[in-house]
Amino acid sequence: MRRIGFVLNPIAGMGGRVGLKGTDGKLAEARERGAEPRAPDRAREALDTLSEYDDIDLVTYGGRMGETVARETGFDPTVVGRPETEETTSTDTRAAVRAFATEPVDLVCFVGGDGTAVDVAETLSELDAELPILGVPAGVKVYSSVFGVSPRAAARLAATFDRTEQREVNDIDEDAYRGGAVETELRAVATVPVGDDLQSSKQIGGGTVEGLATGVGQDARGVSDVTYVLGPGSTLAAVKAELGFDGSPLGVDVWRDGDLLVRDGTASEILDALGAQNRIVISPIGGQGFVFGRGNLQISPAIIRQSDMTVVASKRKLEETGVLRVDTGDSDLDEELRGWTRVRVGRYEHRLVKIV
Repeated sequence: MRRIGFVLNPIAGMGGRVGLKGTDGKLAEARERGAEPRAPDRAREALDTLSEYDDIDLVTYGGRMGETVARETGFDPTVVGRPETEETTSTDTRAAVRAFATEPVDLVCFVGGDGTAVDVAETLSELDAELPILGVPAGVKVYSSVFGVSPRAAARLAATFDRTEQREVNDIDEDAYRGGAVETELRAVATVPVGDDLQSSKQIGGGTVEGLATGVGQDARGVSDVTYVLGPGSTLAAVKAELGFDGSPLGVDVWRDGDLLVRDGTASEILDALGAQNRIVISPIGGQGFVFGRGNLQISPAIIRQSDMTVVASKRKLEETGVLRVDTGDSDLDEELRGWTRVRVGRYEHRLVKIV
């Protein structure tokens, strides 16, 4: 019997679809923009998969932090505490982890982003507890290497792992991130299950992108009435510069026929700007390979379904990444996107890379 401590950060990822690039300190603004909770659905997906295994004993925290979704998915969990208020905070997450360590459990499985990973890892470090941890990705930014590549992958690994290794927990300064700068910081080193479906730490892809930016620009200027949804990152920054505008470095911009329609848009703003023909231009995160689902939650499933897709990446980034991944939050869409896709690596050159 494997005993798993399961804790959910119910507000993780809420800032993504509405363009806030994080929820830390921005919950009220996220709600004002119409943000909907994302993490409970991610937790439900993970627990649905976990319920397929007979030898799981689930321990969780009360109410929105795990108990509710656990019971909804058929578990009869042991509840070790409850948040003091409806508006949960990192203090509640840390309290849950301390309770898990006291039980004890064999693994702490958490649903959230890098901030939640920091809370879990730092609490165990303070307790000098060597419990393994594993993240179900639900945050806007997921830079740490302690997460499964998807909720289902995390659940499968939680149920079946037999080895562990040391991995990094990284976080970024969200205020700097919103201003266009990625400032990562190593916050902890955690014990994590070993498996093929763990994501890597984010790495910065190198190499020239001028050629592929020129190629995308030529294609875009050679057609009319096509709406371009341009993702975040340094590679797309070169594409935006080629198209003649100063785009949002870490946001999503919309361009059509020489005009910038939306800068740093929310999911709803981007959706409203779409036309009859649409094309998403996106670059995978170096080292991880995610095309959708990491750092670009503004590009929602509804947008993806109405658009064609162009993936761009330097040769060096592809060599470091290997395969591509998607985690849109819509499992049917993820399945539709999987398979071989053409990746532009130069002005004219493409490579076939598999989305797994």
